[in-house]
Amino acid sequence: MRAVLLAGVAAFALTACDEPGPVQRGANPELPQPQRGLLPNMTIPRPAAWGNELPTVPQGFRIQAIATDLQIPRQTLVLPNGDILVTEGTGSAAPPLRPKDFIAGIIKSWGKTSVPGGNRLTLLRDADGDGTYELRQVFAENLNAPYGLALVDGGLYVANQDALVRFDYVDGQTEVSGPPRTVALLPSAINHHWTKAMTASEDGRFLYVGIGSNSNITERGMAAEEDRAMIWQIDVATGAHRQYATGLRNPTALTIQPGAGQLWAVVNERDEIGPDLVPDYLTSVQEGGFYGWPYAYWGQNVDVRAQPQNPELVAASIRPDYALGAHVAALGVDFSSPVMGAEFAEGVFVGEHGSWNRSVPSGYKVVFVPFRDGRPSGEPVDFATGFLNAEGNARGRPVGVTVDPRGALIVADDLSNIVWRISRDPAQSAAASP
Repeated sequence: MRAVLLAGVAAFALTACDEPGPVQRGANPELPQPQRGLLPNMTIPRPAAWGNELPTVPQGFRIQAIATDLQIPRQTLVLPNGDILVTEGTGSAAPPLRPKDFIAGIIKSWGKTSVPGGNRLTLLRDADGDGTYELRQVFAENLNAPYGLALVDGGLYVANQDALVRFDYVDGQTEVSGPPRTVALLPSAINHHWTKAMTASEDGRFLYVGIGSNSNITERGMAAEEDRAMIWQIDVATGAHRQYATGLRNPTALTIQPGAGQLWAVVNERDEIGPDLVPDYLTSVQEGGFYGWPYAYWGQNVDVRAQPQNPELVAASIRPDYALGAHVAALGVDFSSPVMGAEFAEGVFVGEHGSWNRSVPSGYKVVFVPFRDGRPSGEPVDFATGFLNAEGNARGRPVGVTVDPRGALIVADDLSNIVWRISRDPAQSAAASP
């Protein structure tokens, strides 16, 4: 009770400086001046049941829960035969470093499920293609906070919080045939950010793994950030890795642009300098590029908290392609395809898990960022909303998003422990036909 009261007092103390600010989306977000205080305003929607309601999707689409009562679903992978693999689990939490870390941990816990993480992969199968997944099977268990998934040449790769592992995979199998083989160890000490996002290059030669920072803004010292806040490129054949891009505070989801082979990421930016700083972002990732953390944000805006400063790296900081908004906590990204219909044919879907440190919540939805000529173009479009109810409580929190080539978007929801499927509504399509 004492901790709860302390959190409430601290949040109240800073409410006056946490007024709603500019909408920050697109290539040129408006960046206000930094605001610093004892604590940010930590307002997080409390969990609420869906009841008979569903998320809201655009006209012409329908949404259905294809799996319920999961154990913290995070990311999904659509296999060649149409089966869906779901990673379930949660990683270790870094020990509190400061009193406000302890308080923040309490506040964040209010917005999470009480279900323990499964540390497993679950397979879903819709054998007849009618949208109902009649088979649900534990595919692999006894994993360590699995998150990223990739399938390359008969190998199913799983990014646990501590290691990249490989299972042999044969199309159609419903469970693993043996123990995994470790391909590469991943940084896991402290694990302030534990998720290990992953995607494979178009030619299957490399895996890209996103590794988040071990702090908000280096409060544990730079030694704790070795091999952190970056994307690794891992050779599939040898397991050898190298730093592909750095200065990315927490790259939480990765995807490859079809045809172009370009790596893209969504990144969760730093906290504690105001409700409208810093915008989380979607960006193409340049080989050898540096994206600012911890010394700068959104290009070359200096963060004075990072000491000692590094002017050379500030000058080299790459400006991201597209702002998603401050603290939306983007945790999923995937490129669309024509199967999603003309209006959603070119662009990316982004799962926004939602803020915990704004008086007015941001995120808590799935958006579509339209592309033109291979680049983001225009305002994001709400694709799945209603995760916040009318009272401001959270019925769900989107994480991974995956486009199913059969014509659907698969969304993992780690608060309601549901996997959603959003597809074209045949009844509405027929009604619209001449």
